[in-house]
Formats: sequence, C-alpha cells, structure tokens
Amino acid sequence: MRPPSRWRPATSRTSAIFRDTARPGWRARSPCPRTRRPAPVARPRARPARRRRRPAPSLPAVRARADPVPSPGTLDDWFTRRTFSPDDLDLDALIARKRATGQTVSLVLPARNEADTIVGVIEAGRSLVGRLVDELVVIDGGSSDGTAELAAAAGAIVYDDNRIMSDFGRARGKGDALWRSLRVTAGDIVAFVDTDIRNPDPRFVWGIVAPLLLDDGIDYVKAFYDRPIDAGGVLQPSGGGRVTELLARPLLNLFWPELAGLVQPLSGEYAGRRTVLERVPFFTGYGVELGLLLDILVLRGADAIAQVDIGRRVHRNQQLPSLSRMAFAIARVALERLSSADRARFADELGTRYVQFSRDDHGRITVEPTDVADVERPPIASLPR
Repeated sequence: MRPPSRWRPATSRTSAIFRDTARPGWRARSPCPRTRRPAPVARPRARPARRRRRPAPSLPAVRARADPVPSPGTLDDWFTRRTFSPDDLDLDALIARKRATGQTVSLVLPARNEADTIVGVIEAGRSLVGRLVDELVVIDGGSSDGTAELAAAAGAIVYDDNRIMSDFGRARGKGDALWRSLRVTAGDIVAFVDTDIRNPDPRFVWGIVAPLLLDDGIDYVKAFYDRPIDAGGVLQPSGGGRVTELLARPLLNLFWPELAGLVQPLSGEYAGRRTVLERVPFFTGYGVELGLLLDILVLRGADAIAQVDIGRRVHRNQQLPSLSRMAFAIARVALERLSSADRARFADELGTRYVQFSRDDHGRITVEPTDVADVERPPIASLPR
C-alpha cells in the first residue's frame, strides 16, 4: 500500500503543521485548486536597504537677517515722519531757506529720443532757475530724433553722455548718464527728473528738493504719484507701475521690509545730497533706482530716506517686452545686493542673458536672446579728479 504523501489534501494534522509553523510576517496560502495540495508558505520579503538621501542641489540659501524686522509701529512712524506733500509746503519759504543755508541745487534731466516731451519738462524746470535751481542740464543718450537740439533751444545745458568720463567707454544706459552727470554738475543737492513726462509741473522738482532743505537728517528723497495707464488710447486712472507692483514691492517686503513704506520705490524723480550720491555706486541700466535705494539704506539708514506725494504723473507706458527686460535687470540687482549683504548665497554668478520670444511674419516662434547686464559704476568719490 502506497504511503501517504506529505502533500496530500489538508487534514487536521497538516492543518496543525501549517498553524504551528506560521510566524509573524508569514502568510499561509490556500491549497492549490488543481492539485489540492497546500501551497507553500509565502516567506516575507526582505526589506530593501535604506538608501542614503542624496544632498539637495545647491540652491540659493537665504540666511537669517542680521538686523531685526521693523515692527508695524516702526514702519507707521517712519511713514508719518518721512512722507511729505507739496500742498503743505510754501515755495517762497523754501527759496528763503535755501538762501539762508547757502546750498545749491542742480537739476539733471536724462533723455534719449524724447522730442515730444523734452521741451515741456525743461520749461517746468527753468521756471525755478535763479530761485530754487542753480543749474539745469540735460544728459543726452545719443538721441536720433532731435532731442538734444530741442533741449539746447529751450535753454538747457546739454551734454552727450558718451563724452563725459569717456575713459569708462560708451555710456550703457540711464543709470550711466546719471552717474556721469555728477562730474559735470556742482550742486550740493542733485535732483533727477525723467523727461518722458506728459504733464510736467515745477513741483515735480521743488517737491523732491524740499525735504532736503528742511531737514538735515534726510539725505535722499523719492517722488510718488498716481500712475495712469494708456489702455487702447484711453487713459485709465490707475494701473501703471506694473514692475513695481509685480516685482519691486514684493522683493522689498520680503527682504528689505524697512523700505516697505515707499509708495513708488522705482520712481524716476528723486533727489539726494551730493555727499551721499558720490559715495554709492550706480548701476548703468534699469537697476539704477533700486540699486541707489538699497545702497543708501546701507550707508545712511532708512531714516535718511523720505518720499513726497506729487499727485499725478502721466508718461509714455512701455510695452510688455521692455517691461520684462526691466524686471530682469531689477531682479538681478536685488539678488546682487542680497548676496553682497550676506542675506543670501548663490552657487554661481548671476547670468546676464535674457531670453524672450516673438512670432515672425510667417507665424513661427523665434528666440530673441538679449544681454541685460547692468554694469556697476564705482562711487564717484572713489575716483581721482
């Protein structure tokens, strides 16, 4: 008689064996439906060895701020003490104050192809010459539309930016023009006003000069205003300052909250004491406004910065591709200053190549790379005369 097979159909004995051999992590299977033999016990899978996590790639590592973040009360206090309005100021009193202190004022108008608006801006400034303004100069950036000729005919002293400090090569933009202007002007206070303004007014000039005459603790003044935008030929009351709202303001609130009270940090109308302007570098292009603001903050502190409400300013709105390049340049300046102030570290140098896209006449997408590199000019005071 054939001895019983060890793989015979399950009995109470074999069931007991499977019960006895079961251990935690083991699982008994049902008998195979074809042979009626009990399936072998599934052995537990070995756990895969834990892999060591690879270090994260080098990314910008933001460090803790060395200086405390200002409290809302501190910001409110700065805003109250350092925000002015021309409506609260008297021009004749300012002129008397200027004469009493013996200070001089230079008005600098950077221009490039602004034939439509340059004369109006000059006339607004010339109305103050001999009273509040001692010299008015236009720094022309190689205009091809007759801007320089119109400016000279309107009574301004006109300089070609490439002929000022020519040992630094050709001028590279608005910031370079402002930097070079410090060598051809002499005022104790230097005021800069853009020349694409369509509604120029003398208070755009004396408004930004006033706090410097009234308070010796103020070294730098920014204008702010409502910024209408031209939408399809219709002037909307607000909507301008797109780069400010989408880029500059978030950056200041995140990394320089002591400057968060500035209404228009990128405004093109501002004034400063020569003793301060000559001690800070100037970026040559779109980044000049943010660069000056951040460097003067480091040099003199937030309390040396003020702002003036000059009402409403209408100018030529730039198209989106130009604003995109502007935003790139401004972001690059912000990151440069974060790195140099030890507020952030970057694995590599920041690039200057900016890639944009457009469609050609056949509807094909074309790549349009641009070199957007703001060169940092050294402080004028560090250069030999």
